[in-house]
Amino acid sequence: MSEAKHHQANYKGWLYKWTNYLKGYQKRWFVLQNGLLSYYRNQAEMAHTCRGTINLANASIQTEDSTTIVISNGGAQTFHLKAASEVDRQKWIMALELAKTEAKKMADAVIVLDSESDEEEVQQPDKAELNIMLHNLSVKLQDLNTCNDLIAKHGHALTKTLSELEATHNPADAASNMKSVQERATLFRITVNAMINACSEFNQLSQTQGKRWQKMIQHEQEQKLKLEEMVEQLAKNVVSLEKKARMSISGIPIRETDSEDDEFVDAPEHQLEDRELMVALPPHTSSEMMHRRTDSMESYPDMSSESDSESSANEARVYMTKTSPKKREHQRTSSQDKIRLPKSTSSDSHGSDTSLTRRKRRRRIPDKPNISLNLWSFMKNAIGKELSKIPMPVNFNEPLSMLQRIMEEMEYSEILDQASKCADSAEQMAWVAAFTVSAYATTLFRVGKPFNPLLGETFEFDRMEDLGWKGISEQVSHHPPMLAMHIDGRDWSTWQEFTMTTKFRGRYLQIIPMGIAHLVFHKTGHHYTWRKVTTTVNNIIVGKLWVDNHGEMDITNHTNGDKCHLKYSAYSYFSRENPRKVTGVVTDVQGNAKWVLTGTWDQKMEAAQIIHAEESNKGKPVFETGPHKTMWKVRPPPPGSERIYFFNQLTIEMNEPEEGVAPTDSRNRPDQRLMEEGQWDEANRVKVRLEEKQREVRKQREAEAEKARAEGLDYPPYKPTWFQKERDVTTGALMHVYNKQYWDCKDRQDWHMCPDIFL
Repeated sequence: MSEAKHHQANYKGWLYKWTNYLKGYQKRWFVLQNGLLSYYRNQAEMAHTCRGTINLANASIQTEDSTTIVISNGGAQTFHLKAASEVDRQKWIMALELAKTEAKKMADAVIVLDSESDEEEVQQPDKAELNIMLHNLSVKLQDLNTCNDLIAKHGHALTKTLSELEATHNPADAASNMKSVQERATLFRITVNAMINACSEFNQLSQTQGKRWQKMIQHEQEQKLKLEEMVEQLAKNVVSLEKKARMSISGIPIRETDSEDDEFVDAPEHQLEDRELMVALPPHTSSEMMHRRTDSMESYPDMSSESDSESSANEARVYMTKTSPKKREHQRTSSQDKIRLPKSTSSDSHGSDTSLTRRKRRRRIPDKPNISLNLWSFMKNAIGKELSKIPMPVNFNEPLSMLQRIMEEMEYSEILDQASKCADSAEQMAWVAAFTVSAYATTLFRVGKPFNPLLGETFEFDRMEDLGWKGISEQVSHHPPMLAMHIDGRDWSTWQEFTMTTKFRGRYLQIIPMGIAHLVFHKTGHHYTWRKVTTTVNNIIVGKLWVDNHGEMDITNHTNGDKCHLKYSAYSYFSRENPRKVTGVVTDVQGNAKWVLTGTWDQKMEAAQIIHAEESNKGKPVFETGPHKTMWKVRPPPPGSERIYFFNQLTIEMNEPEEGVAPTDSRNRPDQRLMEEGQWDEANRVKVRLEEKQREVRKQREAEAEKARAEGLDYPPYKPTWFQKERDVTTGALMHVYNKQYWDCKDRQDWHMCPDIFL
């Protein structure tokens, strides 16, 4: 039974919390205070040990049955709670919703804080605001001077009146002087009180403005240090480049010992097999390492040096067995021939009889118009407005929805087709690892922001006829933004729930994906899962934008325990490593290394089977491998891709108008279509209207929910059209799973359940 006591938005009491499949629901003591929901093992732990906390400001609160409550904070943390009774659950729901409302109000009233690093973003005041601040202080100081003059004046008059009273001997005159003393004393007391009030107001104003000035000065000092650091690193880079240029002109070869700051120079491709390679190993190959996020890039190393000892702490040396050049060339050619290219990319595909019946897709979109954006004007107009209500212009976007962008990961789906044919599970894992790397090839030059999907927006892509797969994605949540995707191939299926958190570090923006991707092969039943690595957009403020992907990824085969550990090396000015390098090792359930992978996420990945493994004198593993074979190689972009947002051919085909799709499909989104056609001004106007319509729908739902709570009724949470929330039996987490209804509805052209989200 709950022992809760309700005090406004604060609440405390017993609830049952889901811990794991072995223990199930366990009784825990929960405390709701200041917009935070925290839990403890018991009441005694409140003084020293908190087991977990969720900030309700951005949390979603849902009910599954008469006693169950699910609270999720953007996918990062989820509480599955069960109340003792339906009445107890309703009390908790009301308290949670009230606390969430107050937490949102508090968040809107304070300065925005970086949730991970507690770095405060100080809003710099303009000249008018500074003048107002100085004017207010001057007025308060003038009031103090006026009160001081009045105190001196009335004090002198009171002293004079008291002296006259002492010198008076006539009772009649004494009574008159006494009345005058009382009047003078009253005026003096009033003036003193005014002085006290003025001093208090001046002190309060000074303290308030003083704290802000202190923060501004500290912010300016930090910015100065950052700029000094940037200038210092730029100077080092200039010196290094000048030295290389002089050596190149004079014909002197560049050696590794010439400068510690030299950048890595790619070796010729024909020397790849003749030199040793280093591959990344997991920190503990024998321990359980399922989907841990080991991206330790709290400070991105683009401006810091990298120690050789640190970079090679968990690496293995790899060398290939000696073979004759003729045999080696034959092995390389035969391995590359195994990679199947999509028929739609073949230059002569339209010459065959079978291809004549296929749909002829467009080969290009309109060129990006040369329209500049006055960033300062945009920022100036945004001052003082709520961040969520500021319409971001399409100038920052690319004419593609995030629902379509996530579907681009299937550009190299032929890798999964090849993996489905593998009898060896370790080799299949190597192909799966190459596929996960290929998903980042489109990010190299794509710095444009995709359109944020509207709640209920969908995107279907049926390429079963030519590429062998079809998929559906839907925006299933708006706060926090979340989408779900499901794709079926002929021999495999993959699905994922995608959301993300961001960290703005001044010079760069880090995008940390949340959620787990799944892949199942139909014949073998092998079930793979993995998390995506961090993406960093550099030169946010000054310079040309560029993208880097870095971190560590663990791919797990839940059927037999095979694992693959991949390391995406972060770019560094001072590293001699190949930029955008990716290395990894495939291990079996006992931790024995089976395959090694090397390459880059923007060019290609190679893999080789390990023939022999031993430990060197330095304690590092040494792998002897067979010939390296190409698992994936990037396709060249279409001609003039820089004029069409650096889109590849598959991306060009995604937003092509198509009949028969759902009315909520991204192809039907008017602002995105107008942007693709080059009508950016009209696209901006339509985008504002779409966002206002979405805001009105959300306000209506909130009002209906508030009314239902006031009447003691349950208000159903938003439910997606094509996905439903279920507990994943593999990972144990709640996620949105495809309900297998979309394609049947499309065949019948039955769209009555689709919401009206566009204009």
